[in-house]
Amino acid sequence: MEIKFAHFSLKKSHRQLLLVVVISLLVLILWLTAHWSRQIALENLQQQNQHQLKLFVANLQGQLEKYEFLPELLATNSLLLNFLQYPNDVNTITALNRYLETINKVANASDTYLMNAEGWTIAASNWLSERPFVGRNFSYRPYFQEAMKGRLGRYFALGSTSNKRGYYFAYPVRDKEKIQGAVVMKIELIGFEESWSSFKEDFVVTDPDGVIVISTNDDWRYKSLYPLDKSVIERIHSSRRYGNAEIGTLAITRKDQISEQAQVVNMGEPRQSDHLMLVQEMPEAGWRVHTFASLGVVNSQVLKSLLFATILYIAIVFLVLYLFQRSRRIKERERFEKRAKQVLERRVKERTADLTEANIRLIREIEEHRRTDETLRQTQDELIQAAKMAALGQMSSGINHELNQPLAAIRSYADNARALLTRNRQEEASWNLEQIAELTERMAKISRQLKVFSRKTSGRIVSVSLQAVIENALKIVGPQLKDTETELRRRLPEEELYVMSDMVQLEQVLVNLITNAVHAVELQAQRWIQIAVSTRQGKAIIEILDNGPGIEQANLERIFDPFFTTKSEDRGLGLGLSISYRIVEMMHGTLTAGNREQGGAVFTLQLDLSSVTENQPRQELLSK
Repeated sequence: MEIKFAHFSLKKSHRQLLLVVVISLLVLILWLTAHWSRQIALENLQQQNQHQLKLFVANLQGQLEKYEFLPELLATNSLLLNFLQYPNDVNTITALNRYLETINKVANASDTYLMNAEGWTIAASNWLSERPFVGRNFSYRPYFQEAMKGRLGRYFALGSTSNKRGYYFAYPVRDKEKIQGAVVMKIELIGFEESWSSFKEDFVVTDPDGVIVISTNDDWRYKSLYPLDKSVIERIHSSRRYGNAEIGTLAITRKDQISEQAQVVNMGEPRQSDHLMLVQEMPEAGWRVHTFASLGVVNSQVLKSLLFATILYIAIVFLVLYLFQRSRRIKERERFEKRAKQVLERRVKERTADLTEANIRLIREIEEHRRTDETLRQTQDELIQAAKMAALGQMSSGINHELNQPLAAIRSYADNARALLTRNRQEEASWNLEQIAELTERMAKISRQLKVFSRKTSGRIVSVSLQAVIENALKIVGPQLKDTETELRRRLPEEELYVMSDMVQLEQVLVNLITNAVHAVELQAQRWIQIAVSTRQGKAIIEILDNGPGIEQANLERIFDPFFTTKSEDRGLGLGLSISYRIVEMMHGTLTAGNREQGGAVFTLQLDLSSVTENQPRQELLSK
């Protein structure tokens, strides 16, 4: 049985095989599309919610910082210390209560009160309320215990008298070195829940035990994000931190871990939906802040991507069928034209010999034109190669820039050797001379790199030890680091890494980048450079970081251009980074420049990783 499509046909077995291939390919494409689109959508959602989380934490932190200095300021008032020393003065207690009441109103706090060394409240801003704090003992509260140790006490809990949530700040009141008591200020944070409840995301704040203390969802309050041990629950109840509130557990099922701060969770009843949970620490307050964002937008994006991929795949399948049909028609027409041409040539040959001779001459001319065209193409290739050699020759003019670093090291080692010989320290002087010999050999290798640029270098890309290359480069720039008192920081993996590169050229690149970093930090009070190595997706990532002034945004796009430099003329011609960029390209890697958020520049070099045994014969040959 055959199935026909226009001018071609397929047997039943071939048709079934083609159908299986088409469906299998469609399933694979849809799976890849769903995976990639979900990853992209999750990253976008994470970035958006990370911004919201930072805003929430900043507002919350700002509210706490606005009040945390007030108890310390109040503790300096002599009125508090005098009353702690003479608590039976009736006139003083009235004045003190009014003073605390005034401070409480001005600061817009919940309560402000003074406690003696035994934990008894002897003055309070709510002294005229129905349930004043005066006469109550709060010595069991951790904020009081911290204050009596001479530190700022911080604590979040339900008020044992008011039964209202609040954050407590407590500071010791001292008589010279002796602590006489503590002044406490309580603030309420209910306004945060109300102001942030309009957002799509849910925000929660948990204490060190994972209990939710602040939440834009009222049903989640005083529930833990994960099951707590019975001993922990008993400890919470015994501390009376949350009064008589029952500590439940929020129905959360943890799923995919995206990063240390992001995780996909299922919220369980009554939602039964997946959410993206982000976490940020507030160590000073003893809190962790979480956001929960629904993955509905992620699922919607995945469905749209799958629909688009399906439509595109079907369109491509029909396009392939159309092109196949068109190709068959063209071939049939060419065969027909060829047969017609043969018949015509035969008839022409039969009718006239002159036409045959003219045809032969025409064929010869066509052949001659073909040879001429081939000669022109070869000439063009030679011209292109010559242009390439000219560009490489221009690039090699910067070799002096690359030789200055080992020359400086040789001078330093030579001075050391001369001084050591004067002191008759033969072994140490011999070591310096050995270093000079190695550096001169390395300079010879650098000078021979022009030969590499003048021919195809694919045979020179071998498996080399990245740690060995870094150590060799540091030997060259070591004297310069020492002379400029620049600290070198290393963050290298313990295991040996091998990359696909040319050893000498890679050393050149690292020497140039480290030298530029030394120049960048020379005006800093504390100078440091860091070499960080990591791996990602089959790539070795080498980062050269410094604490210099960084790179101006306008210069980032031109920094790898030949002759572009921001240094003075005696520091180079602006060819070092351009040469390094081209060397890395020849190694099938990338070299990028940027700025660190904390300040300073970072140059990132990416090279392909290789196994230890990969290209081992070629590596041995190179070392010989």
